[in-house]
Amino acid sequence: MTATSRSKLIDLAPPAEKAFLVAVDTGEDAGWNAADSLAELASLATTAGAEVVGAEWQNRRHVDPNWYLGKGKAEELAAAKSETGFDILVADDELSPAQQKGLENLLRVKVIDRSRLILDIFAQHARTHEGRLQVELAQLEYQLPRLTRLWTHLSRTGGGIGTRGPGESQLETDRRIIRDRIKKMKERVADVRQARETAARGRDRRLTPTVGIVGYTNAGKSTLLNALVGSEVALVEDKLFATLDPTSRQVRLGDGRSAIVTDTVGFIHKLPHQLVDAFRATLEEVNRADVLVEVADASDPHVAEHRATVQLVLDELGAGSKPRLLALNKIDRLDGVVRAGERPVPVVDGGVPISALTGQGLDTLRAELAALLSSLWVAVDVRLPYSAGELLARVRERGMVDLDYGERDVRILGRVAPGLASELAAAAAGATARPGDAATG
Repeated sequence: MTATSRSKLIDLAPPAEKAFLVAVDTGEDAGWNAADSLAELASLATTAGAEVVGAEWQNRRHVDPNWYLGKGKAEELAAAKSETGFDILVADDELSPAQQKGLENLLRVKVIDRSRLILDIFAQHARTHEGRLQVELAQLEYQLPRLTRLWTHLSRTGGGIGTRGPGESQLETDRRIIRDRIKKMKERVADVRQARETAARGRDRRLTPTVGIVGYTNAGKSTLLNALVGSEVALVEDKLFATLDPTSRQVRLGDGRSAIVTDTVGFIHKLPHQLVDAFRATLEEVNRADVLVEVADASDPHVAEHRATVQLVLDELGAGSKPRLLALNKIDRLDGVVRAGERPVPVVDGGVPISALTGQGLDTLRAELAALLSSLWVAVDVRLPYSAGELLARVRERGMVDLDYGERDVRILGRVAPGLASELAAAAAGATARPGDAATG
């Protein structure tokens, strides 16, 4: 037997699924047409491990309630199936159960939508216990309204005879099992959120400024965190959603100052709402951050549309108006693009051009970030008694203040972080309320 024959016998990997992509362009998504969306969908399918063998889109005022595409266009897919041999159809929008069932009955292949595809990628890339919990919750919530007899095997976990009510169908049993799982998963995710809040309170007590890195998937967020830290602390791959689990590290900003910087999960066009809900415990790192660094791929022709998607998700999380610094990444790729005449260099007011890969512009980014954090500090002029020694020590360590030591108290004049300012105001008010103690200045 030759070496080639032996290698073929050992190779047990299943062949890649052949995917055919479909989309409907209703004209409602300004600056983002069906062809552009299908190109991104193809990248998602490839990331998930499929081989894209074809794509079609249709211009319609509305999607068809039964077929997604128009019925005639849907029937044309049968010819495409014979020609390409695709065994999975991927729709660019979230399908209703009726649309999915109609296409499956027509084509006799597996039919999934963009949301299910993204969920599958998340399931592949979740590395930590927390990430896997959140992905499973999102999958269960997505699957529940689409439940068919595919879940029949789950009924065996119910304990057999006596576990079902009188007259309850198998499908009803499966739905109940899924709802029970969802309830348990939500409880476990709530535990994750509580643990994160405890850790966040610890950071707040140390008064270390916090920065959240946000941006479209594959814009270079993890590469930027690695560059700021100076070591490989976050996974970097040229794939969509290469990293899901947040990574936090202390980063020096200059002048002896530092901040805790957290790399968060990337956003994407038409991000499934189940993922936003399930990953809310993780994404709340964005809400807790003092400021955000939005990383945008300056070399991408759709950078404006990607930024609009990021804004949409941030608004949903309640962080849309949080102080933000824009980092225009991948400027090392611009020269070739501009020389080819494909498009001009992007100009965005307030954006800092950087290359996380080469390090270009990172010193400017650090300085701008330090300035943004300082601008959020508030002016204080208070008096504290000497008995507030622990608070005074933190003020000396974390504030930009002058201290005037009097006979009975210390006058604090300068600027401090908002959280510390609140503590000072409360301590000063308490001291004023006690006879004989110092008053606020």
